[in-house]
Amino acid sequence: MKNIRVGGVPEHFNLPWHLSMENKDFEKQGLELTWKDFPDGTGAMCKALRDNEIDVSVILTEGIIKDIIAGNKVKIVQEYIGSSLKWGIHVAEGSGYKNLEDLQDEKVAISRYGSGSHLMAFVNARRLGWEPDKLEFEVVTDIEGAVKALKDGDAAYFMWEHFTTKPLVDRGIFRRLGDCPTPWPCFVIAVREEFLKENQDAVKQMLDTLNYKTKDFKEIPGIEKQLSERYGQKEEDIKEWLKMTSWSRELISETELDRVQDHLKELDLIPEKVRNSSLIHPF
Repeated sequence: MKNIRVGGVPEHFNLPWHLSMENKDFEKQGLELTWKDFPDGTGAMCKALRDNEIDVSVILTEGIIKDIIAGNKVKIVQEYIGSSLKWGIHVAEGSGYKNLEDLQDEKVAISRYGSGSHLMAFVNARRLGWEPDKLEFEVVTDIEGAVKALKDGDAAYFMWEHFTTKPLVDRGIFRRLGDCPTPWPCFVIAVREEFLKENQDAVKQMLDTLNYKTKDFKEIPGIEKQLSERYGQKEEDIKEWLKMTSWSRELISETELDRVQDHLKELDLIPEKVRNSSLIHPF
């Protein structure tokens, strides 16, 4: 039985992994998967891959590409979510911020440097015509830290996945001023190069097993209710999210890799573009 250590955010996107593990789908293929949640997101997962704490990560596309270019010995083996990620732009409910324009030159709460909340702040600034190099950040680790930072006035706004944070909006803790979608497919599956070199067959079998689950994931009877109960969200929100979300079983395309690298380079988040072939491992 080959053990594979997988990391991902504790969010609804990753339910196919958990269902496959609970149904022992991986075990039937001779694989023992252990899962580690990373509530603080992409930056923490990049560090865990570097530190050999996990072998595989379900991770934001822009975050892992930036970290690979920065020296992380990792390869993207597959696109996971082929659709865009909808990032909500949140302020404290009691704050005086009324619209997105009020946030220009205000401090941004981020989980950590290199995280999605960090990188998407640059994308959002450029989208709104702000100067990205003027952004200032407050590191808050996770959503709980963001709640405190916004409430205490240590930061003005926080960007996180729209539906994950919606319960906080519904409870009057956050107020959402808008959304910023990623201009590319949002999640990929990345594997440490050392592990991949020694375990290509096991990684391929893991992907095949997962892809069998994601292929018909939306058609699972009662999946909206199950997602709602597991992740503390309203069924109506889950239904909206499912309509806009698509799982992918393909390698990320050259076009999308170029798009991400072009954005990162334009925002001075990477020194230079690299060959796309250095970012991926095709099967």
